[in-house]
Amino acid sequence: MKRLFDLILSGIGLIFLSPVFLFVAIWIGLDSRGPVFYKQTRVGKNGRDFKINKFRSMRLGSDQKGLITVGGRDPRVTRSGYYIRKYKLDELPQLINVFKGDMSIVGPRPEVRKYVNLYSNEQLKVLSVKPGITDMASIKYRNENDLLAKADDPDKMYIEVIMPHKLKYNLEYIEKQSFLYDIKLIFLTLKEVLF
Repeated sequence: MKRLFDLILSGIGLIFLSPVFLFVAIWIGLDSRGPVFYKQTRVGKNGRDFKINKFRSMRLGSDQKGLITVGGRDPRVTRSGYYIRKYKLDELPQLINVFKGDMSIVGPRPEVRKYVNLYSNEQLKVLSVKPGITDMASIKYRNENDLLAKADDPDKMYIEVIMPHKLKYNLEYIEKQSFLYDIKLIFLTLKEVLF
């Protein structure tokens, strides 16, 4: 049932949001040099790597200077990228990942291999389900970039403080997951983004 829900919702989303996709694509193209989409390898269900789709919000080669975005005004972020990230528009192309079956609408956010390699055996249980576009950790840590901007060592702060808390929420999701809980998380996400 979850897969059917994902297929229907992502299909409808891709159709109805196509004008937004077009607008954002033109905006990115006019604002900075490089492709409209950014693809990054993430770790999915059962530890399988896949390419996540996002609208590009940073300058070319920015991921070579660190995987964590620090603060709302990270100098690697383009002018359009600031707003694209602020309103979570960069996440919309992940509907393609959901439609293809790499991801679900709701589920633990997929992480890069560098950080997954640090998971404990208990934390690795988050890889037993499909990753998602949204989850409780995403809602609770919506201001993650601002928290990292205040840290002396953002990478250390992420690894030692933020990541364990997010994984705790993800493990709780696995215990509580249900169709109704997914609907609740979708509405909470929309509330955070829109209001």
